[in-house]
Amino acid sequence: MIGDRDKSSTEELGEVFVISVAAELAGMHAQTLRTYDRMGLVTPRRTTGGGRRYSRKDVDLLRRIQQLSQEEGVNLAGIKAIIELSEENERLRGEVEELREERERLLTRVGVRGGELVHVPRSTALVMWEPRRVRRRRQF
Repeated sequence: MIGDRDKSSTEELGEVFVISVAAELAGMHAQTLRTYDRMGLVTPRRTTGGGRRYSRKDVDLLRRIQQLSQEEGVNLAGIKAIIELSEENERLRGEVEELREERERLLTRVGVRGGELVHVPRSTALVMWEPRRVRRRRQF
């Protein structure tokens, strides 16, 4: 769902706002926020009683939705697609960064080994296969 995130920690949110304050901060009517919540454009946290609580990030997203709608002329379906793609892009960038860090850790480990031979269990061994005709060409 768009705007959905790990909602287990209130510390990561910082300040939260009730719907009327969030609507005022975003320059919208509270009913618009309810509509966006129903559509899945913004997913605020909920209190045990069901009240919506908007984070600063939610308010920023609401402003972005308004800008796309009013200034860029994008319809709500288009906005939903833009937000989904932006979130996917952000997630993938995080994965790429994690993979880069893992690569650096592995390169450091290889460097520490200094070229010494290390036993590789058969199940994880890498085998390079070449067709017979390629091997014959290399011999000549």
